[in-house]
Amino acid sequence: MTDAPTRADIALIQRIIPHRYPFLLVDRVEDIEGYHSARGIKNVTMNEPHFQGHFPGKPIMPGVTIVEAMAQTAAVMVGAALGMEDKNMLVYFMAIESCKFRRMVVPGDVLEMQLTTVRGKPGGKVWKFSGRATVEGELACEAEFTAMMDLPRE
Repeated sequence: MTDAPTRADIALIQRIIPHRYPFLLVDRVEDIEGYHSARGIKNVTMNEPHFQGHFPGKPIMPGVTIVEAMAQTAAVMVGAALGMEDKNMLVYFMAIESCKFRRMVVPGDVLEMQLTTVRGKPGGKVWKFSGRATVEGELACEAEFTAMMDLPRE
């Protein structure tokens, strides 16, 4: 695991997780420290389809998509650490806990998501993460979530 990537650009992200437009919600992942922590970056733009209806005249990123972006960051972190590129790994939510929203996220914002692993280990299916999403250092969302990593069998 010493040669695991410490950052993931959009090309590597798409090799690790199956999400695609319009539901790929992380643009890059940096500061990957094994499967322990990472920082995801999402550039929020007006051309995202949810802004057509959420809300007309006052575009606000839906809270559920902020949590999903944090989950995708966690999946990329674990996938990069475990060498899951091109392995068709799927990830499913099992629980979302202690979720709080503190600030609206709007087009033009850069959402930074700091994720840490609370519980999980290589070969394990159930993982728990803690995430904080900020814009310019201001807290937008925090949550803990549990996910099942559907790792392909060798």
